[in-house]
Amino acid sequence: MTLTTPTTTTDTPSLRQSMKPRQLVMISLGGAIGTGLFVGSGAAVGVAGPAIAISFLLAGLIVVLVMRMMGELVAANPSSGAFSVHAENAMGPVAGRTIGWLYWVQVVAVVAAEATAAAAITSSAVPWIPQWAAALAFMTLFTVVNLAGVAKFGAFEYWFAAVKIAAVVAFLGIGLALLMGWLPGVQSPGFENLTMHGGFAPAGITGIAAGLLIVIFAFGGTEVVAIAAAETTDPERNVARAVRTIVWRILVFYVGAVMIIVSIVPWETPALATGPFVEVLSVARIPGAAALMGLVIVIALLSSLNAMLFSASRMIFSLSERGAAPKMFSVLGRDSVPRNAVLASVAFGFITVLINFVAPDKVLPILLNVVGSTILVLWFFVAISQIRLRFRARRNGTEDQLPLKMWCFPYLSYLAVALLSGIVVLAMFDTAARNQLLATVGLTAAIAGLSWLALRRQQPLSR
Repeated sequence: MTLTTPTTTTDTPSLRQSMKPRQLVMISLGGAIGTGLFVGSGAAVGVAGPAIAISFLLAGLIVVLVMRMMGELVAANPSSGAFSVHAENAMGPVAGRTIGWLYWVQVVAVVAAEATAAAAITSSAVPWIPQWAAALAFMTLFTVVNLAGVAKFGAFEYWFAAVKIAAVVAFLGIGLALLMGWLPGVQSPGFENLTMHGGFAPAGITGIAAGLLIVIFAFGGTEVVAIAAAETTDPERNVARAVRTIVWRILVFYVGAVMIIVSIVPWETPALATGPFVEVLSVARIPGAAALMGLVIVIALLSSLNAMLFSASRMIFSLSERGAAPKMFSVLGRDSVPRNAVLASVAFGFITVLINFVAPDKVLPILLNVVGSTILVLWFFVAISQIRLRFRARRNGTEDQLPLKMWCFPYLSYLAVALLSGIVVLAMFDTAARNQLLATVGLTAAIAGLSWLALRRQQPLSR
């Protein structure tokens, strides 16, 4: 059952559905657990104080709503192009091509950024390994993994996610034991840090809003579930299962972790900005806390690199299948791997290896600026696509046959759009966020214009 007749994609049957259901579920669990939680949460605490928990709850609400809408679309029409295909079905080929190419450009930059960040940490811990050499090793390893097939990708991501989840669960356990006074030789700080040092919300609503701008981008990466679903057995059932885990994941992992942090360590502590987990573990007197968390962060970065490379290759593969990219990118090998798509998606990462050799300190800031606010644009496309296609299904009398439905439609869908619009408004009052958002909007408009021109040129041939 599909929301609409998918006249623009035929890619799903040609890809091998060999990813196991447990792998997809584990990927959904670990998708949003990355440096945004392990590192970025500390910077957010410094902006909002203990009230950062409210920022995480608001951001979590947005992600839950968007992922439920995305789950409805994917369960009805699983495709390697995911939200690009759904946007095309809902709003036309220009919209589908625009979000597809925008996502691909962003993800290619993320692949390079994750490799650079992981290499920088590795080089810092092991000085005799140059940053460029570590970046080259990481890029080569995960290129090989993605060329080996979706089953290998699923296996790597399964264990990466397992390590990240285990690290967060262990952190929550240690933090709770510390607060309860169960750790021998360590005095419990109680819960005074939640109200001291200026109160629960020392910066008021302004701080909560500023924290929200930081944490909203920590949830990037959850969309890989929508793309991976096309290569999973019984995608309708397994996507629904994966999406349903999102609510408790956000509550337990993100909100739980940040509450542990602000309860144990005063929010004004400078060390929180660079290592909130390390600071908590240091208070708990856990030996080797810095080295242990450094390893976990590298694993989180490499997990994101692997997932983003997979997502990028499948997106350009889907664009090629729909005539929006050169046909060479939709050619499959004997193992059903779009090798040209993988190589195209990883090429920029290898170029940044050379930049790491020449100017290692300048690579990461440039790449992070390139990424910008793409996640907000993506979520807007998902929300609008779900609303339009759900109403279309209702008119066609097929709404009751949808495998997974958005809650309280259309009210919660409209709420998601309103919340996303609120994030955009907040961003316009912050200089850095405004510049990134305007740059992303400009890039989106440029891709849309090029897509429109490309379609105009193709029309005479199609006649």
